[in-house]
Amino acid sequence: MNGLSRRRLLGAGLAAAGTALVAAGSSGPVLHASTVTVPPSSPPPSPPPPSPSVPAMAPLDRPVFTLEEYRRLVPGPPFPANAVALTIDDGPHPTWTPKVLRLLDRYHVPALFCLIGNQVLGHEPVARDIVAAGHHVANHTWSHPAKIAQFDPARVQQEVDRAQDKIYSTTGKVPTIFRSPGGAVSPAVFTAAAHARMVPINWTNDPRDWTRPGTRSITDHLLAARPGQILLCHDGGGDRAQTCAALATVIPALQARGYQFVILDGTPGPN
Repeated sequence: MNGLSRRRLLGAGLAAAGTALVAAGSSGPVLHASTVTVPPSSPPPSPPPPSPSVPAMAPLDRPVFTLEEYRRLVPGPPFPANAVALTIDDGPHPTWTPKVLRLLDRYHVPALFCLIGNQVLGHEPVARDIVAAGHHVANHTWSHPAKIAQFDPARVQQEVDRAQDKIYSTTGKVPTIFRSPGGAVSPAVFTAAAHARMVPINWTNDPRDWTRPGTRSITDHLLAARPGQILLCHDGGGDRAQTCAALATVIPALQARGYQFVILDGTPGPN
């Protein structure tokens, strides 16, 4: 499959690394996400060891819901006034992820794929295809526990860290964005994300495509998108034929309105 070239993504809203979250008295060098490409035949790299010179990130008290909020935390070039961001959850899936990737390639749209660790397990080539196509990956926990907000801190951290290690060892990319299952949050969830130096994000536009409400319903919800919103869709968790059919209509329709799809990517700086 032809992937998005790096040249196509240069104008797609890549966030520059910089100082983002502020905590009194902390400073240090920026931790950059790895840019290592891992060919399928290569053994997986070991997760990067924590650097004692990089201070911990201060936990947030709410997730990011919009592009404006994201840019306040992760400095970089301003998003275009007509920008929206597409996020794809619950993969990788051996059937639906390739279909979504082909659709995105057809319309030159970058996306953020929020990967579940135990879905990457066994579908490593699909996860690598996402990165090879020029998209970015986020941490969506190891097992997608719906009640993660009720977990004790150690169990939450295990869900986050195990997924982080698997995504990195498979793709060579260190996620800098975290999405909690169902958007569920708690102090323990925010602390775990901060410990792994990730910005927690939710969404602005949710068509609830995972419930399979019908292609028309998904399409109508996504066509109601407004500039600055983060759109939510799914490539895993079940039959995603309705999602693929809806995106085939929605993406060119939003582009015809002048909307620009941008990618969420960036490394939070030291506090």
